[in-house]
Amino acid sequence: MNLQGIVAVSGKPGLWKALAQNKTGYILESLDAQKTKMVANLSTAKLAALNEITLFGLDEDIKLLDVFERMKSAASVPDVKADGNKLRNFFREVAPDHDEEKVYASDMKKVITWYTLLKDLPLFSEEEPIAPVAEIPSAAEEPAKSVEAAPAAEETPAKPKAKKAAAKKA
Repeated sequence: MNLQGIVAVSGKPGLWKALAQNKTGYILESLDAQKTKMVANLSTAKLAALNEITLFGLDEDIKLLDVFERMKSAASVPDVKADGNKLRNFFREVAPDHDEEKVYASDMKKVITWYTLLKDLPLFSEEEPIAPVAEIPSAAEEPAKSVEAAPAAEETPAKPKAKKAAAKKA
């Protein structure tokens, strides 16, 4: 499941796809039928990327992506307007280790709403892009080495020039 760039915006219903970034925030497009566009200012709006959201668990937090994967294989997903007991029983199936005291019915409704929005989209069934492991460390190390080497090379010539300039003035 590839949910890169899909965000939830606090105070706004539904899910949004990040199209681009500008100086003040992100340009977002809704995933519903209207395809509404808006600019989310980072100083006022809180964005939460779906691939980083977790649910409270008993031992450790449960990734939302794992819950979505289990919801795919579930026999049926209850309606968002179902009673709290039905939602709780469903979540016991798809997230058996969730903390029942910290995960409220409103949280479960939000997860089910998000799932119903995403399940029919093509990105929900495609694999998440994974970079080869061998390339990641080398790419991360090379810029660090060049950044460390560049200031040292610049500092050495700068000191004699400064001394010469001071000697000329005096």
